[in-house]
Amino acid sequence: MSTETLTLDTDIIIVGMGPTGLTLAHLLGRRGCRVTVLEREPAFYGNARAVYTDDECMRIFQAANMASELEADMNIDLPVQWVFKDGTVLAQFVRADRPNGWAASNFLYQPFLETRMEALLSRYPNIRVLRGREVTLLDQDENGVTVFHARNCGTDYGQITLEPVASQGDEQSLRARYVVGCDGGRSLVRSLLGIKLSGKSFPNPWLVVDIKALDDGECLRHLPYFNFYCDPECPTVSCPQPAGHHRFEFMLMPGQTREHMEDPATIRSLLAKHVDPAKVEILRKLVYTFNALVAERWRDRRVLMAGDAAHMTPQFMGQGMSSGIRDAYNLAWKLDAVVSGRLDDRVLDSYERERKPHAKEMIDISVAMKDFVSMANPLLALLRNAVVRIMLRLPYAGSYIREGRFKPPPTYAPGSYLGLPRRRRSGSEGRPIPQPLMRTSEGRRVMLDNVLGEQFAVIGFGVDPRIGLDARAIETLNNLGTRYLTVYDLGRRPQGNDDRLRSTLPALIEIEDLSGELDRWLRRSGARVGAVAVIRPDKFVFALVPVVELPGAVTELRHQLGLQPSAAPCPGAADRPSCEELLHAPS
Repeated sequence: MSTETLTLDTDIIIVGMGPTGLTLAHLLGRRGCRVTVLEREPAFYGNARAVYTDDECMRIFQAANMASELEADMNIDLPVQWVFKDGTVLAQFVRADRPNGWAASNFLYQPFLETRMEALLSRYPNIRVLRGREVTLLDQDENGVTVFHARNCGTDYGQITLEPVASQGDEQSLRARYVVGCDGGRSLVRSLLGIKLSGKSFPNPWLVVDIKALDDGECLRHLPYFNFYCDPECPTVSCPQPAGHHRFEFMLMPGQTREHMEDPATIRSLLAKHVDPAKVEILRKLVYTFNALVAERWRDRRVLMAGDAAHMTPQFMGQGMSSGIRDAYNLAWKLDAVVSGRLDDRVLDSYERERKPHAKEMIDISVAMKDFVSMANPLLALLRNAVVRIMLRLPYAGSYIREGRFKPPPTYAPGSYLGLPRRRRSGSEGRPIPQPLMRTSEGRRVMLDNVLGEQFAVIGFGVDPRIGLDARAIETLNNLGTRYLTVYDLGRRPQGNDDRLRSTLPALIEIEDLSGELDRWLRRSGARVGAVAVIRPDKFVFALVPVVELPGAVTELRHQLGLQPSAAPCPGAADRPSCEELLHAPS
């Protein structure tokens, strides 16, 4: 049979239903894509792995229309601390500002998160979930991917055994335009593609112990914050979680074996340093090592990888799950645009170029944090403590540490992203726009992203961004589903009628910045009132230019996205006043 005649069963197949796959499914489902999710496990196996996510990912959950539901099961604004053996605080990290509109520190219990995310998929009739299916083969051609999959007979996870699912016949297949492997660090998709990992696997073992309080959390009240115990004798992590759950991690010291550490008597002895073992239930005990690995490539024609399948991050900054969620956000709008025919397949090449450098940065800072908190040499530990105390007394260094600004910001590397080059080091291109609260023309308070929408947006700061656009630019932006906005400082919206702009122009949304955050961001970026920003669907800035340069920015947008403009004129273009006429017209 010719490949041209093979029928597509779905637009996109997602392999794996962890947080990365679930986030991608939500983002694509909300955009109307037909999605099939293949998950090898018949049910969630109920073990907590990730414990933390940040404000960037909460903003992505907002884009997937599930942030409020997920936040309800999290500990919000939980301080993080470096502490000594007796609990004395060396340094505490608390960030009060919310540039992304959400708390910077959010601690979760992964089974709650995944269960809620899967349940919320029922909103989308265009999403189908097939559990207990294991991918066995991928067959690509120029028009799609055929995925062969078979029944998985269950997995033994130590304390939890999943029942086998009754067989429903021989191996089955599905055909899709694209496949995304979100199937974890042992990714079968990556293995089938023959893609290797590079990086480092660390031999240092740690014991993780997940517990649940038997007294409604009373026995954990003295452990309210996330603590890194900088104890050379026994480096320890203590992590509060919702609903009386708590995690401890203990580094194995020289001479300690896996068998010794997993022995119930050893675990009770370790827990007794922090909590009464008789008042908690031990949900999991496991000695593990960690990896700092990155896949050599993240795309093979019509198959892409995201999350742990593409990169494995040590847990010490809590960025493993979060990095995968960032992958999903970067990839979702591009896949949707390609599947819908708005953009060429080549735009998918930008996914790895943009995400890989930042994922590597997160891996590097996680390794550095591991080295810092697990320092076992007493003399080096004393030196570390002295250096931290000195830095905390310095104005800039102190705030840098206390606000946790050593975490790599979401910045795409120069020359790697879809967008104009930064004109200065603090330029905003290739970085996300902040998300403050806005006031609409109806007087409602809304978060900025809810006004920007799911596609491209053009924002004029104190200026109408439409005024300098010609017919071709309007056509380009309209074909991308662009929204047009003007942002004013609170109380600065113009009053009175102005009929200089013809009704043939696209609709304009006027909003007011309640806090002045966007004005401050504009000035930090080296721009001023009268500038215009082109915002990508993932809320990264494509361009920030004076309004007179907007047509050129749209031309570059068309070029970078590989768009071919049609020759059809935009109605009413001949009657539209020029940019210069409007800028210099009397008010």
